[in-house]
Amino acid sequence: MPGAIYAEGLVKHFGDVKALDGVDIDVPEGTVLGLLGPNGAGKTTTVRCLTTLLTPDSGKAVVAGIDVLKHPNEVRHSIGLSGQFAAVDEYLTGRENLQMVGQLYQMSARDAKKRAGELLDRFNLADAADRPSKTYSGGMRRRLDLAAALVVSPPVMFMDEPTTGLDPRNRQALWDVIRELVGGGTTLLLTTQYLEEADHLAHDICVIDHGRVIARGTSDQLKSQTGGERVEVVVHEREQIAPADEVLRGFGKGATTVEEHTRKLTVPVTGGAKLLAEVIRELDARGIEIDDIGLRRPTLDDVFISLTGHTAETAEEDTEAGGLVQDAKPRPGKKTKEEAK
Repeated sequence: MPGAIYAEGLVKHFGDVKALDGVDIDVPEGTVLGLLGPNGAGKTTTVRCLTTLLTPDSGKAVVAGIDVLKHPNEVRHSIGLSGQFAAVDEYLTGRENLQMVGQLYQMSARDAKKRAGELLDRFNLADAADRPSKTYSGGMRRRLDLAAALVVSPPVMFMDEPTTGLDPRNRQALWDVIRELVGGGTTLLLTTQYLEEADHLAHDICVIDHGRVIARGTSDQLKSQTGGERVEVVVHEREQIAPADEVLRGFGKGATTVEEHTRKLTVPVTGGAKLLAEVIRELDARGIEIDDIGLRRPTLDDVFISLTGHTAETAEEDTEAGGLVQDAKPRPGKKTKEEAK
């Protein structure tokens, strides 16, 4: 039986651009699916098709048990959506924005006011509740937008890069809200550029590239596909890279990766802590001085690079749908405009 969010063979063209090329998704009720992919991979287009904002050229989509193509209005009453960019009325106060959303969903004025107060407290906006939202910082506007998506406590939520522009404290607060929602039975499809976010929140992860799902599984399952444990060694002198490489090749189960500028060598291994101790003894016997050594498992960053050939965060802004849908990413190492405020 299909889950709370189900898609089969979604295809979407924008002129000559095939934004989606047969996307299949199945999200069980009460779980989180993390949708990962490089810029322009089709993440936002997928979300827009599932939330009735775009009509796919072919394929099937069912959300909360409702056929998205046949009954879009019913779907809209059963979902919450937080897009990449805050969609708030800047001339209304934070409280008025939330009350307006509640009344658009046909809540009574009393219930809408009560719910607005609850959400303003939850998102640390109570002190600014009666100020026009145009006076809010970018991060505050983002939190207000997320609060608006939760006014009616929908059974199915879509969050398209919800924590972009939030500082670490507010990002962690949102993670807590998401865990609370899912603990109460909400189903969530989450797109994110933060792989740590998917690692912490998602029960399952889909990696999408060029409009296709190229991998699916839990975080641990995807990491195991990339390979097992790795020994990482940072030698003290650059001249010691070559002899350290020779040592690691004797223990490794694959090629050694060398980063000359950091003097770091990495090799896949099996054997855990016992093997690590043997590596340390052999390096010491060869007189190779090290600054650091450790045993680690692959990260989702490793998985992402292995599957797509590049990192999740890219230096340039790409677009989906021939420029109609933008997947904007901050440049690594630089703050977004929201974070700078």
